[in-house]
Amino acid sequence: MCIRSKAVWGYDEAFLRQCRSVLRLAPDLVTEGLAVVAEVNRRLVGVAQVSIDAETAELDLLFIEPTAQRSGVGRRLYDWAVGAAAGRGATTLGILADPGARPFYERMGAVWQREAPSDVIAGRTLPWLEHRLSSASGSQIE
Repeated sequence: MCIRSKAVWGYDEAFLRQCRSVLRLAPDLVTEGLAVVAEVNRRLVGVAQVSIDAETAELDLLFIEPTAQRSGVGRRLYDWAVGAAAGRGATTLGILADPGARPFYERMGAVWQREAPSDVIAGRTLPWLEHRLSSASGSQIE
């Protein structure tokens, strides 16, 4: 599902193959409650995952099934990520975003900080955004 979601930005198969290794849920973060999936009628339509190190959190994954994009699932998963990070004491949620997803994150309240190196493709840079958190940030997905 993550690869199908990433493919909406027009990437070729070779690029998507390179991304495959990092576009996976981390089992330890699932166990810790730092990853969640969204389902509609028992069908997977989205996934989000955060990692937290003291006061800094990072949005590791936020992907929506292409047929479910623009349905509100992304907003709900983002709200979950903000709430999960803030609820564990993080004051900042960092996001290494796909360039095509930058406008979504800015609509959610994240602010562009700089271009940062890709963690997959050598020489490629991506937008780094940050969302300042408070203890009252976010909401829970039900």
